Amino acid sequence: MSENHQGQHAPIPNPMDLSGSTAVVTGASRGIGLNIALGLMRQGANVITLQRGALAAELADLAQGTGRAALAYPVDLGDEASIAAAAKAILAEHQVDILVNNAGTQIRHDSVEFPLSDFDSVMNVNARAVFQLCQLFGGPMLECGAGKIINLASMLTFQGGLRVPAYAASKAAVGQLTKALCNEWAGRGVNVNAVAPGYIATEMNSALIADETRNEQILGRIPAGRWGKADDLTGAVLFLASGAAQYIHGTILPVDGGWLAR
Repeated sequence: MSENHQGQHAPIPNPMDLSGSTAVVTGASRGIGLNIALGLMRQGANVITLQRGALAAELADLAQGTGRAALAYPVDLGDEASIAAAAKAILAEHQVDILVNNAGTQIRHDSVEFPLSDFDSVMNVNARAVFQLCQLFGGPMLECGAGKIINLASMLTFQGGLRVPAYAASKAAVGQLTKALCNEWAGRGVNVNAVAPGYIATEMNSALIADETRNEQILGRIPAGRWGKADDLTGAVLFLASGAAQYIHGTILPVDGGWLAR
């Protein structure tokens, strides 16, 4: 350990400090995405959100209180041209150090009746858009030789679920994309990883929470004994976005209250 001229130990840099970095987060208007964006800002990052609506008031307030930037760029994640235009506008003005592909959509039908148009809609937002955003923001990261990409996987990256074949297929794709990009980009300074939320009490899972039988079944399998909260994901994402995870590549980190262990 180094010492300064007064014989005192020099402070060790905090590897979780994201000061000076810029992060792009998709779907940060509420829930998991909003909590991730707030966490990134609290660790020092400037945050750019990609979503349909305006910047969340919580992010605007935190930016005002900390002096960090919080910006929102409108995008339709089901539309290739909209994604390309938003990324081009961001990259014209900012160097992006961190990308969090959080946004996702869910549609439920019995599989035998699942409309192919709905299947395509889910796949486009949950998988195709993730790959496109990794391409668009990953390219400049590779040129710089540094960057962090964190994708949001799911328990259905590992399991099949019920009445959600498109969602299960899309989240399995996210897991494999994470590994494929790791194999190409890890040696060039870009970390690509994923976080797999367990059963989190968000709007997307409101139908499961309201279904007394399914809710009881789900809670009975979670060793932690509760549904996750939106901010339970934040620490895992911050870790993977930080210097503390510099040698972590291609992992899918479950944040599930122990669901997969049972």
